[in-house]
Amino acid sequence: MSAPAIKTLVYATSLGKHTRPVFRHAVSLAKLYNARIIMLHAIEPMAELGKEMIRAYVDEKTLQRIHDEGIQDIQQTMLQRVKTFCEEELDALPGIIELDIEPVVVEGNHTDAILNTAKRYQADLIVMGAQNKSGHHSHTTQQVTRYAQVPVLVVPTE
Repeated sequence: MSAPAIKTLVYATSLGKHTRPVFRHAVSLAKLYNARIIMLHAIEPMAELGKEMIRAYVDEKTLQRIHDEGIQDIQQTMLQRVKTFCEEELDALPGIIELDIEPVVVEGNHTDAILNTAKRYQADLIVMGAQNKSGHHSHTTQQVTRYAQVPVLVVPTE
């Protein structure tokens, strides 16, 4: 019995400095299966108290514009990371390698964001790091591996 094909994978990233090994695995699998990568970065939504404090100084339209610009900045950071990775690592490989990577930013609980994104994009695999930004075992990773409906590849990041 052969392993199922991987058409879409979710690569969950904190955009931390130790995430390259995780991305490397995601790219290797995408190349192997000619799969699409959903590059996911989850952010915590602003608490209501913070929103109310800001609303005292900024109108709703300006607040929405600032929010949208922040999301666009994160997406640009993600695209720049992909470009840098490709320049530094893929150029050394023979042949032309084309990657289909879609940067996605989701607000909310990180575990829910990863699981819901995998479901929304009908992902066949989730790829994520074992450690969080602080270098500790990630609670999010533990929760995703526990509740995911698709296989999860956990990559050491230290």
